[in-house]
Amino acid sequence: MQTSFSLAQLADADISEADRILRACVHCGFCTATCPTYVLLGDEDDSPRGRIYLIKEMLENAEPARREVVKHIDRCLSCLGCMTTCPSGVHYMHLVDHARAHVEKTYGRPLADRLLRSVLLRVMTNPKLFRQALFAALLVKPLAPLLDLVRLKPLAAMLRLAPWRMPRGGRASPSVFPAAGPRRGRVALLSGCVANVLAPDINKAAIRVLTRHGFEVVLARGEGCCGSLAQHMGREKEARSAARRNIDAWTSELDGEGIDAIVTTVSGCGTTMKDYGFMLRHHPGYAGKAARVARMTFDISEFIHNIKYLKYVMRPPLRVAYHPACSLAHGQRVTTAPKEMLSKAGFVMKDIPEGHLCCGSAGTYNMLQPELANRLRDRKIANIDKVMPELIAAGNIGCITQIAAGTQIPVVHPVELIDWATGGSAPRALEGMGRSDTIGNRSN
Repeated sequence: MQTSFSLAQLADADISEADRILRACVHCGFCTATCPTYVLLGDEDDSPRGRIYLIKEMLENAEPARREVVKHIDRCLSCLGCMTTCPSGVHYMHLVDHARAHVEKTYGRPLADRLLRSVLLRVMTNPKLFRQALFAALLVKPLAPLLDLVRLKPLAAMLRLAPWRMPRGGRASPSVFPAAGPRRGRVALLSGCVANVLAPDINKAAIRVLTRHGFEVVLARGEGCCGSLAQHMGREKEARSAARRNIDAWTSELDGEGIDAIVTTVSGCGTTMKDYGFMLRHHPGYAGKAARVARMTFDISEFIHNIKYLKYVMRPPLRVAYHPACSLAHGQRVTTAPKEMLSKAGFVMKDIPEGHLCCGSAGTYNMLQPELANRLRDRKIANIDKVMPELIAAGNIGCITQIAAGTQIPVVHPVELIDWATGGSAPRALEGMGRSDTIGNRSN
């Protein structure tokens, strides 16, 4: 694709990077087949190729974002399916991130939209506030249909996504979990924000699997939200601040007792953490440290898949539909490790038709764009039903929450199944399947 940025514009490092990405695009259109919004709407401007044209025009003209352009950028899920199918290697993620930052700086959103986005970012990245918000949502959850009627669809979507009962437990403590037996290594686990409130059992299962197989696990002092929610909203300042905070926390561990890897059970976080090197590439004090942290980051399924000789015990060979979270499959290109890991554990793996299409979660997308998100969720569940699974596995808390809101089939994280298959407790979601006799001790 030809571009016409001025030399003055290209002196800006972000514009120069956008120019490089735009020039890689050859208009082939392969991306349209794997773009969820184009599949649903059939609108060229709601395809990656269409958005690339809109972004190119906006940046070349150095103009404030127009309402029509913002509409199509906002509809992008950042599922990155386009990057998987692009034969030219167009790094759409970095381009749309820059476009969102430009929108945030130059576009005056309606007051209600600004407030909603600010509240979501503030609440969802603060575990204490998020827990309080869940409790409040529990009290008014039955009012969701009424909110739909008065055209408060984002608020109605939030209430529908909130659980019917408060999640049990919280952040695992203490902060260091010794290896069982001889120590094979030491890893830092991201405790995170949303996942640790909505589904604290996931991180606890990861800790049990890792310590059971000889790894000491540390929850680094000072780490917190990875910054992905802010990044997806175009809030570069907040995203980079979160990245620096985590980098400081993990660098302290690296320079102290040392760690061999940084792992996360949330693939959305992992995609952002693996991009820290790019996010802070021009920061004089953090560029090197950010690149180091990014290289050491692994999704929990990647890390466990590389552990030799897991200690399996006999478990029922349940039929599992594996949902490949977009952030893992497209953002990190981790596709086979989760399925192979579960298959070796004795589970019967089922691939979901149209598995490459997003479920509609995408961070805060299912609250900011609830109508499109619900259509994608319904499409996903219809495809899941075709393989008749006994349970669904997904490696991202957003996907787990989104899919679970539309089906009675239990939805679990793969690491919960690996914990069960290596001698731990059955996931709580299986209690309704008559597996209560296999529910063991969930303590750490």
